[in-house]
Amino acid sequence: MAKMRVVFILGGLFVVGLGATSGRFLVVNQPRKSEVMVVLAGETNRRPARGLELLDQGYASRMILDVPADSKIYQWNEVEIARKYVEGLPQAGSITICPIYAHSTRDEAQEVSRCLEGSGARRILLVTSDFHTRRALSIFNRVLPADYSVAAAFDPREFGVQWWRHREWAKTNLVEYTKFVWWELIDRWR
Repeated sequence: MAKMRVVFILGGLFVVGLGATSGRFLVVNQPRKSEVMVVLAGETNRRPARGLELLDQGYASRMILDVPADSKIYQWNEVEIARKYVEGLPQAGSITICPIYAHSTRDEAQEVSRCLEGSGARRILLVTSDFHTRRALSIFNRVLPADYSVAAAFDPREFGVQWWRHREWAKTNLVEYTKFVWWELIDRWR
């Protein structure tokens, strides 16, 4: 009976420790100088802003901005909105819009290959939301092999590594951790 109690306590401590570090585990923020930067589709404020910051800092000379091609905001197509946004930027000559039809990171990685055709780029910097960095890096390495690094776009309204402090952070942590585990155990091997 005493052994069962010890096993139960150790198991409980393991689960608590795993939960407490799960937010930190999801975030990888290690950008390296690359030939091209790819800002993943999904979030339209922090990700592009982080990409522009890194472009200005010389992490890449070109930036590809993934934009959902079949998505609209009211009557405007997101690709059209993105083009207008890019046209107004001082870095416009270094930015390419990549229309994406994918609804998953895995499919997006496959579609990015089309936008990279002819570039010869082997060192690629991915920019995505902080909580999405580890999974995105794993997926791109598997689906579109190259020398990747990743930069996190932080949004304290959506996520923080101390996920238990805010309800939204807890939901984001749970959803992303579930997606990561599903990718590693199931989708990666398909």
